[in-house]
Amino acid sequence: MKFGSKKTILVVDDVPVNIEVMKGILSEEYHVLAAASGAQALELATQQPDLILLDIMMPIMDGYEVCRRLKSAPAISGIPVIFVTGMDDAEDEIKGLSLGAVDYLTKPLNVAITLARIKTQLELKEIRDELQELNRNLKQQVRNEIARKVDK
Repeated sequence: MKFGSKKTILVVDDVPVNIEVMKGILSEEYHVLAAASGAQALELATQQPDLILLDIMMPIMDGYEVCRRLKSAPAISGIPVIFVTGMDDAEDEIKGLSLGAVDYLTKPLNVAITLARIKTQLELKEIRDELQELNRNLKQQVRNEIARKVDK
């Protein structure tokens, strides 16, 4: 999802000040959507943001469950998720990555590292999307060629 030439990042955190900090870090380069709950994040994800920054510790639906649901929904499963959390235990990171997150950042954030990892994941997503489009086109060309030869 692009607004003008800016890519869109969905920030999910139940603490308003954390959302404001992320907006401050990101808004010059990216369009930022914000969700204060897991349910709101799932709703906003249907708008196809380019990347999701997801907190783990949230009431009602934690970030792990949000990630599980994102990755199980075909229409939105390709959106890269980076966990941004205060949970710095290796087991938490392993769990997050095993659920399909592409990265795991712990608070307090190093702004330069955070921006570099976001940029890398957005570039990788763009390459994946291009490859999928090329693959679709190639499959269609093969179908067309087979149909042409069968019709002869």
